[in-house]
Amino acid sequence: MTDPKPVPPPLPAGGVTRLSHLGVIRVAGEDAAKFLHGQLTHDFALLDLQHARLAAFLTVKGRMLASFIAFKRNDAEVLLVCARELLAPTLKRLSMFVLRAKARLSDATDDFALYGLLGDAARAVLPEGGEPWAKIDLGEASVVQLYPADGQPRALWLAPATAGSAPAGAPLDESLWLWSEVRSGIATLTAPVAEAFVPQMLNYESVGGVNFKKGCYPGQEVVARSQFRGTLKRRTYLAHAPSAIAAGAEVFAEGDAEQPVGTVVQAAAAPGGGVDALVSLQIAAAGGALRAGAADGVPLALLPLPYALLEDI
Repeated sequence: MTDPKPVPPPLPAGGVTRLSHLGVIRVAGEDAAKFLHGQLTHDFALLDLQHARLAAFLTVKGRMLASFIAFKRNDAEVLLVCARELLAPTLKRLSMFVLRAKARLSDATDDFALYGLLGDAARAVLPEGGEPWAKIDLGEASVVQLYPADGQPRALWLAPATAGSAPAGAPLDESLWLWSEVRSGIATLTAPVAEAFVPQMLNYESVGGVNFKKGCYPGQEVVARSQFRGTLKRRTYLAHAPSAIAAGAEVFAEGDAEQPVGTVVQAAAAPGGGVDALVSLQIAAAGGALRAGAADGVPLALLPLPYALLEDI
């Protein structure tokens, strides 16, 4: 097994990159928030203009179809930022449940410019002392404070494509942003792992992605049972691999090829070499030697999570 605590190189002082891997669903109409409240894992009935939501859309069996960073542009418009590759099927499925609600769903990806702000670029626009999922409006732009990565602040910037101006900051390679996403510990669902996880398997209850006090939504009973009846067997961990691994790869206990003990959720090349990844593992397997892809595959070294897991709700 590799060194259990490889030291990552520092992130750059700051920068801005266009986020081409993300798309935007617009939910418009006087029932926009009410509709989403009944479909997603978080509370949208009480969502104001100063906060965003991390949320998931589930099957009736509690498995995640998509994850979102969601916020209001105004009282009658909510935007859902998600992996672009999942946008079309998610939009189609969500639209099936609109029924009589006064809400119109559409693909608004081309209407907006999305940027990631890291380090100094994020500090320049975020209020001092702000918390993850806080939102501010700067002219036509909406800025959401994200979880930090290795102590560096991060933000999502969204503005109308017609605005024609990018946020201030040095250019940042998108690969470094994707690495910071992994290092933040907040998983974004993509196609290879759609329908693979209950939200708690990605630690969503610990990072503001699930509200256990709101009303019903598809999969809610499974999520509640996992939380309160002690049936949760998997958690997401930060890991390092010396060579390439990809989302969807199975994880095995070293020497045991019979049954995988986890799945790679998200992975990104590390500037110092190798790959950093988020892996969802059986809790009982987290203390042993692990391999990705096969029982004799790429070795994984688990690293400390950048946030604490909630013990109680």
